[in-house]
Amino acid sequence: MLDKNIKFVDDAQGGECFALGRQMTVEYYECGATAFLDEVRVENALLNAARESGATIISSSFHKFEPQGVSGVVVIAESHFTIHAWPEHDYAAVDIFTCGDSIDLEVAVNSMKESFESENVVISSDQNRGIIAKPFEQQRVGEVIKKSKIYPISWKKEYERKAPWGVLASFDIYEADPEIIRDATRIERFVHELSDLIEMKRYGDCKIVHFGEDEKVEGFSMTQLIETSLISGHFANASNTVYLDVFSCKFYDPRQVAEFAMSFFKGGHYKMQIALRQ
Repeated sequence: MLDKNIKFVDDAQGGECFALGRQMTVEYYECGATAFLDEVRVENALLNAARESGATIISSSFHKFEPQGVSGVVVIAESHFTIHAWPEHDYAAVDIFTCGDSIDLEVAVNSMKESFESENVVISSDQNRGIIAKPFEQQRVGEVIKKSKIYPISWKKEYERKAPWGVLASFDIYEADPEIIRDATRIERFVHELSDLIEMKRYGDCKIVHFGEDEKVEGFSMTQLIETSLISGHFANASNTVYLDVFSCKFYDPRQVAEFAMSFFKGGHYKMQIALRQ
């Protein structure tokens, strides 16, 4: 059971002190494939978590980004629940801040775990905010400095730091327009426009061949050599899904590729996996 919000501790002089608030950050990994595609579903998940944990709900505001992604906040009398979700990685970051002693944080965490169908939940931080000494005097309660590793949040910076041989990114574009993925001419145009967008020089012609006697795998397959390596893909007719791979020893922004592919093929949502190849 996670402790309640108010935590009394001893200060350096042996007196009691307590926190004005408590802040917990929670990471939800390996969530359901469709958990974060609908902002209403995400909003309901946080509202349910707040309600079930004993919070007093004041208001909520959620926004869906294009082509995908959801951010939102539930304002509670005790403070707030916030979230930002990355559907392409089946991941969400949640922040719970409470200045009340009545909220059951364990119930809140587990409620969202169930709503998001998460297989892996990590409480990445749990800290007191506004530690006040007793009696209420203006004095230094104490200072704790935690050193933690800060990871880059830019793929370009990570590429520069690791200096790999190349970048491999795989993109699964779901609910693509069936007319586009069954048209070899339009697939070739996509390759040309993508190459120009990420500034990759094409080498030779784009090869597009229709494969699949089995209707489960039937569809066009594509390869395009580029001077820095290869663009390839398969376009599955049965599911209207695009499976796209871009491998290059020259850096490119994977998210730019994903968003362009989503727009070109008029996809409903996408997943993305990235590897730096040494």
